[in-house]
Amino acid sequence: MNRAERLGALRAELARMGVQGFLIPRADEHLGEYVPRSAERLAWLTGFTGSAGLAIVLPQQAAVFSDGRYTLQIRNQIDVALWEPRHITEEPPAEWLAAHADGLVIGYDPWLHSEPALERLKRPGVTFRALQANPIDAIWADRPRAPEAPARAHPLSYAGKPSAEKRSEAAAALRAAGEDAVVLADAHSIAWLLNIRGGDLDHTPLALGFALLFADGAVSLFMEPAKLDHDTRAALGNAVAIAPRDAMPAALSALKGKRVRIDREATPSWFTDWLRDAGAEIRAGEDPCRMPRACKNAVEQQGARASHQRDAVAMARFLSWFAEEAPKGGLNEISAAARLLAFRRDVPLFQAESFPAISGAGENGAIVHYRATEASHRAIHPNECYLIDSGGQYLDGTTDITRTLWTGPGAAPSRLRECVTRVLKGHIALATLRFPAGVAGPHLDALARRPIWDAGLDYDHGTGHGVGSYLSVHEGPAAFSRAARVVALAEGMILSNEPGYYATGKFGIRLENLLLVQKADIGAAAKPFLEFETLTLAPFERALIEPALLTVAERDWLNAYHARVAVEVAPLLDADTAAWLRAACAPI
Repeated sequence: MNRAERLGALRAELARMGVQGFLIPRADEHLGEYVPRSAERLAWLTGFTGSAGLAIVLPQQAAVFSDGRYTLQIRNQIDVALWEPRHITEEPPAEWLAAHADGLVIGYDPWLHSEPALERLKRPGVTFRALQANPIDAIWADRPRAPEAPARAHPLSYAGKPSAEKRSEAAAALRAAGEDAVVLADAHSIAWLLNIRGGDLDHTPLALGFALLFADGAVSLFMEPAKLDHDTRAALGNAVAIAPRDAMPAALSALKGKRVRIDREATPSWFTDWLRDAGAEIRAGEDPCRMPRACKNAVEQQGARASHQRDAVAMARFLSWFAEEAPKGGLNEISAAARLLAFRRDVPLFQAESFPAISGAGENGAIVHYRATEASHRAIHPNECYLIDSGGQYLDGTTDITRTLWTGPGAAPSRLRECVTRVLKGHIALATLRFPAGVAGPHLDALARRPIWDAGLDYDHGTGHGVGSYLSVHEGPAAFSRAARVVALAEGMILSNEPGYYATGKFGIRLENLLLVQKADIGAAAKPFLEFETLTLAPFERALIEPALLTVAERDWLNAYHARVAVEVAPLLDADTAAWLRAACAPI
């Protein structure tokens, strides 16, 4: 079926089910950002492949909503004759429903929406109905099978804390709150709590499943038993009971009269519906694994440093190679990203990319989450701007780095150098900050923007996101963003620092390092302070920096950072690459 036929088939299926509309989020049953191919319903129906979005289908209208990262991409991928593209915050879906769906019954899959997400969509005159089956699955004839990769134990040498200790601490939090159990729908929390990893997603090492953690520290893990071999079961121990997913309804019904915590934003509404009908007392509260997972322990922090140093070897080899080859012509967006992946594959403990590399030359760099495909990619020409955003999954850590490069051999235009340098100034402002404990990411976002705001520029994405420890490259709850939850930054959190600027049709700029939150030693401080340790080790493009725009302090930071990169990384490289790196890190 083509796109129009798929939309028509969905409308016919909705009519058969007795509803006039349907909500299609970019989500799976775990409500995470990254989903298996079997859950890519939004992409299959609309063609939009972004990592965040929602489509709404009505009898005569249909719309696709996403955020500012995908403003250009969404228009390039959907058929605007069938779908209306809309900005999800500036043109909210609830307002669109109020304008177009008055008197209609809108169906939804209760496995793919949290209760709060549904509440934010509801408007008077629009009726929502949970469907027993997803109508897209009925018309998606060649839908991929659900993933069946095995789960495996994550060694204590990388995890840093035994699962039994994590379960005991989380259970103590439940008892302190007077709760009997918590539903864990987030597969990241299960991976962290039980010290397991898997291969159900291409870039995030998860074994997809659900769990109940009880106040005595016991866990019921709902995962297909075939995914857990003898060694993994032995590592989990007797306190973790394993059952298939279809055993969940009975397990939830057994919680009648019990006080059960639900992280409402992170849990499908199916669970709250079932527990409510079963007679459980639902307690709204945060997933007890989320903050402990975000605050990396000492072993995880050291793993982050080690993985970033090894990743820096791959980046140095790539940057040296690119500096030699790009001015000649002959490269394209796919071949460049493939070469970087090849360098990473040579690095010990590498498992996979932490996300598909964003490799954008010239105007494609202005598409914030651009994906080069065989159909869309283009050559990388001499004398233009090239953006490469990439990362690796290592057994001891997760990396994410963006560099904006000049392909040479000519000099970069002064306007481009000004824009890059302003982005760099914002990056340095955040990297060098010391701040009192209790400050949250939304409080700091503007600091990275001020240098570009001074020139009347801005960027339509957050300045940074949390990063997991051999888990998701995008991890909550903390982030540098005006739209993020106000969650105080805490020691051990890892966040990205990635201000940018995007000139539509011309070029894109983003400069990203990862930061580790640490205690700040300020002798005269009246209260506890925190600061950032920069984990990423790679030079910034000298050809795109305008030194006159940097303050003395900014230039000192840049020179000190580059000196550190040379000292820590050059000895790990072959002679030619080491010589290139030392030159790239020379004082500015």
